[in-house]
Amino acid sequence: MPLTPQLRQDIEVIRNYLFGGGYPDPVTNAEQLAFLFFFYLADGLDTQAQARARLMKQPVESIYVGDWKLRNPLNAPAMGLSGGQDSISRDRFRWSQWARALTGENLARFLRDEVFAFHTEVAARGAVNFMDGARLVIDEPVVLTQVIGKVDGLRLDEADADTKGDLFEHVLKQIKTAGELGQFRTPRHIIRAVVAMLDPKIGETAYDPAAGTAGFLAAVFDYIKLANSTPDGIETVDIDGKRIPRGNGNALSAAKWRVLQEQTFFGNDVDPKMVRLATMNLTLRGLPNVRIRQRNALTTTLDAETKRELGLPADGHHVIAANPPFSGRLDKDRISEDVKVGTSTATEILFIKYMLGSLLPDGRCGVIVPEGVLFGSTGAHKELRRQLIENNRVEAVLSLPGGVFQPYSGVKTSALLFRKGGSTERVLFLHADNDGYKLDANHETVIEADDLPGLAEIYRQREQRWAEWQERQSGDESIFLQGWWFADAAAIRANDFNLSAGRYRPMNQSAAVHRDPRELLDELAAIEVEIAEEVEALRVALAEQAA
Repeated sequence: MPLTPQLRQDIEVIRNYLFGGGYPDPVTNAEQLAFLFFFYLADGLDTQAQARARLMKQPVESIYVGDWKLRNPLNAPAMGLSGGQDSISRDRFRWSQWARALTGENLARFLRDEVFAFHTEVAARGAVNFMDGARLVIDEPVVLTQVIGKVDGLRLDEADADTKGDLFEHVLKQIKTAGELGQFRTPRHIIRAVVAMLDPKIGETAYDPAAGTAGFLAAVFDYIKLANSTPDGIETVDIDGKRIPRGNGNALSAAKWRVLQEQTFFGNDVDPKMVRLATMNLTLRGLPNVRIRQRNALTTTLDAETKRELGLPADGHHVIAANPPFSGRLDKDRISEDVKVGTSTATEILFIKYMLGSLLPDGRCGVIVPEGVLFGSTGAHKELRRQLIENNRVEAVLSLPGGVFQPYSGVKTSALLFRKGGSTERVLFLHADNDGYKLDANHETVIEADDLPGLAEIYRQREQRWAEWQERQSGDESIFLQGWWFADAAAIRANDFNLSAGRYRPMNQSAAVHRDPRELLDELAAIEVEIAEEVEALRVALAEQAA
């Protein structure tokens, strides 16, 4: 069952009803809807878990076996109990047993006191208890009854895992506000382009240290499934107005599926809401055992013993894909020693240093960065870029069009792709003028022009393109118009390790020597942000001295 226009419309009806019912916060509403989706689907997920365990010849017990001691005695009459009984069969926690039987105050009380507690206990058996601290927010009885009825009408049990994930993504897409640390939803087509360039393989681990709602991890899952599907296991689906191929992974063996589901995906986020949304997003896609943890990777360090206890890879990851928070700052006394770069407290700098330390040798990373990281003139900016060039291999910089993060932010961004270890010989610069969507305030209107697929293919062919570049750059002007070029390490060193694509863009003999005014404006905007950050840092330092 695909994500039909009717399903999208039904979700919009629920969202609008919540807003009109006095629940205006889109993040909270997305979280609450996620809980209801999960409670609805828990029965089917339980059945799948038992079938998978039988296939693997492992013992497993249904979550609905046994009795449940009621947390609130007032729920006894609602469940048909009398005479001092205080326990019910766990079978009563199937969606059909309470969501379709209770209404009003009885429904709100039972959901608040029992259902949330039941699923919190169940989630504690998994790798991560994503229900820890979860609570019912939609507690107005009439609104709750109507919303549960509408969720029931979605008939999610008839949807496959991909459709459930798409539906959840549709809910998450409505989160329009950036978080306090600068985190915001990364457009999925940008994520798909970065993941395609990273080319993750089955058996490799994938990590996002600032996972948000797990968009990058979900994209890695989709990419690996597509790469391991036979032609009859691939279909074309509509995602955000674009037709893209999707595979069901039918060429994977049972053993490889187990690796994919239990030993591949890892992440953290500082926000408990994001941890819950990410975990449920992946669970609905068929990844119930992914380890998404609440953790600030920049202020905490895990030793080898702790990693072992948590089931985390001891030495690092093969692939890291992330869009860490922009423009955030940390208290300098809280920053872990192993992520420090000079005296910088800027999260976009510290996260890159952290990702370098979290990769296995030859591991690869694709990270979205604000342009200021590529050409900033502070000591920390230069030192970070020096480490990337001299001690690692920067393979490419993909300059994204201005406005791709609207309506969240107007910050000009690029995707930085590098491998751990060695040293950089040359960098491939890729320039996208269009990403398939109109670059306006909403950035959601589909257009035909889309440079990303072609640039991702150029990246995959970078060795051949390097040979072509060497042959053609001196005499053939057409290459300058194709959106890609190279710079060698010597040129980059001579420019203070500047990694801005525009700095090395060649000009043909017939073209004017002036740079594109839009590029100049983007750089000026990034410089303005950098200056504001440094001024704020000086202000904080002066305040500390005065104290």
